[in-house]
Amino acid sequence: MVQTLQYKSKQFFFVLIKISIVVIAFYFIYKKLTNNSNLSFSVFSNLSTENGVFSLKNMVLLLILSIFNWFFEILKWQTLVSSIKKISFISAFEQCLGSLTVSLFTPNRIGEYGAKAMYFTRNYRKRIVFINVLSNALQMLVTVVLGSIGLFFLIQTYPININLIKIVGILITSLIIICFIGFILKKINFTIKGLSLEKLKHFTLNFSKKRMAVCFIYSFLRYAIFSFQFYYLLLIFHVDISYFNAMIMISSMYFLSSIIPSIFLFDVFVKGSVAMYLFGFLDVNELSIISIVTLMWLLNFVLPSILGSYFVLQFRFPKVNLT
Repeated sequence: MVQTLQYKSKQFFFVLIKISIVVIAFYFIYKKLTNNSNLSFSVFSNLSTENGVFSLKNMVLLLILSIFNWFFEILKWQTLVSSIKKISFISAFEQCLGSLTVSLFTPNRIGEYGAKAMYFTRNYRKRIVFINVLSNALQMLVTVVLGSIGLFFLIQTYPININLIKIVGILITSLIIICFIGFILKKINFTIKGLSLEKLKHFTLNFSKKRMAVCFIYSFLRYAIFSFQFYYLLLIFHVDISYFNAMIMISSMYFLSSIIPSIFLFDVFVKGSVAMYLFGFLDVNELSIISIVTLMWLLNFVLPSILGSYFVLQFRFPKVNLT
């Protein structure tokens, strides 16, 4: 009788946690949409209608691009995880969108690591966390490489007042600090519940290079899709710009905004601020840029997280005898 009551109490508490996650996620989305001081949604709606953003043709194309964006992210996750445990595309779909919902209100999407690990039994969880680090690192690598190229052309093309000596000094100082921190962590054998930097390094070095190359391509395809989606929105809002010049700004924007720590739901404000600054060199209307950044956020994060809330509510801990 006591065991039955304890079991029911745990089940009730578990259901309460899942409902709380979904409620908090929806509350955060609502607050960010209604408390956006940079954007009046009545003006945004009028501007979008005038530019044909909400026409059937445009919405279908924008949604298709968002679907393919997440298709390659899910395919990347399935490919990486299948190196230690075979999972279906549907399972990868559930894990990616469910973890997205959980990570919405956590700094730099850190909640995603724990959420994805919970879909697996204990003997897999450490490796799942490492795989998630690897997955995000591959996407970040694409962002850094293309963003660095974009910044190079940005500095060469536009009259930006940048002191290169200061930039080099900051980069060298940052590199020294990173190396120093890495050295200290290595010396003290930094570990979080068995997840050490040395184990992560060993896991990465021994990971299938073929799978990593394939997933790097998936990361690049994702980048190509959502950057083109941004460019397409620029065209919809009648911004007269070539694809090359747009990519200079877009790649620079994603690179600069990716290195700024923030809670995921504040990401729209970070990208919006950076985008307004960069596109200001082209005299692009600020409201158009904020509208585009907001639409990108709604299409690629809010809509998938709403779908992911269903998977959060349906979540069940994996049974040991099925793994």
